[in-house]
Amino acid sequence: MVNKMTKWIYKLTLRDGSGVWAEAKAPAVRNVSYKTKRLFFFLLMGFVNFTYAEELMKQNEIKSSKIENAEFVQLNNGFRVWTKRIGKGPIKILTLHGGPGCTHEYFECFEDFFPKDRFQIIFYDQLGSYYSDQPEDPALWTVERFCEEVEQVRKSLGLENFYLYGQSWGGLLAIEYSLKYQNHLKGVILSNITGSVESYITYLNHLRSELPRSIQESLSAYEEKEDFLNPEYEKLMFEEVYSRHLCRLKPWPEPLVRTFSHLNSKVYQTIQGPNEFVVTGNFKSWNRWNDLHKISIPALVICGRFDTMNPNDIEKMGSLIPHSTVKICENGSHCTLFDDQENYFQALHNFLADVEKNELADKQ
Repeated sequence: MVNKMTKWIYKLTLRDGSGVWAEAKAPAVRNVSYKTKRLFFFLLMGFVNFTYAEELMKQNEIKSSKIENAEFVQLNNGFRVWTKRIGKGPIKILTLHGGPGCTHEYFECFEDFFPKDRFQIIFYDQLGSYYSDQPEDPALWTVERFCEEVEQVRKSLGLENFYLYGQSWGGLLAIEYSLKYQNHLKGVILSNITGSVESYITYLNHLRSELPRSIQESLSAYEEKEDFLNPEYEKLMFEEVYSRHLCRLKPWPEPLVRTFSHLNSKVYQTIQGPNEFVVTGNFKSWNRWNDLHKISIPALVICGRFDTMNPNDIEKMGSLIPHSTVKICENGSHCTLFDDQENYFQALHNFLADVEKNELADKQ
């Protein structure tokens, strides 16, 4: 961060051989003495370093608060993953974050919607994510291993008859887990996920085709050169794609920004690819359309109308999973938990209430 800011400030204060700022336009600026400009430069540098130090202290404070009262689960492969329980209520929900390679941090808003006396929200950073161990072995980054990791976490935390919540990549894992270990679950929430990566790519291409022709051509030009880290390409992706279909709020919520700042790009690129719209990773052949009917527990399938997942696919998933409820949040995108928050969390609460009520009726 310091390096980027330093270059930016230096560019603003760049001078030619005569001691005049090369990019200065206003006469008032051009007439400032060289010593004054140098002083201004170093004052700016001091401000940037102070701001960076302040941000670093803030990040360290956040990390310390996360580690406090955390439960680290040691996996069979010797690595540890971070978990933390919020609340002491009887209704337990284990959360699976997206990415792959993101963190639980964008789920912090759950604390505002689930009373601690009724619910127990269990945050969990998957292996490779910010608060967990981050090994360098790319062989670890597979759908199958992550599914088994969830089961190891469940066993270690002693969870039984609980809800599994998965968003995006976490929803994919929740499908995998439900197909193999649903006997441990009371219900599953599949948020912002479709039945196959092929369906996902098909819809991404549809969304892309709706962009202005000039934007499509610019994106393709960078992608053909595999110049995915070019600042101009990243700017186009954010302004033309992510701000429409990932999160529609301006500015993005701080926990979401923090989540992406902590993204493990090695995990993401191995499984997904360079970005949301270029899928080249090892999960590109994942397809569970023909298996969804095997999920026999209650399920909520939910997404946003402006999601990167096709709302029609979400409806289709609901028709295939026997005991499912479908909710399309009309104002939401891929991060519906932020940009259509009221409808999103109301749907979650309605689903949980229905399952709890039916379970109570069955016992009686």
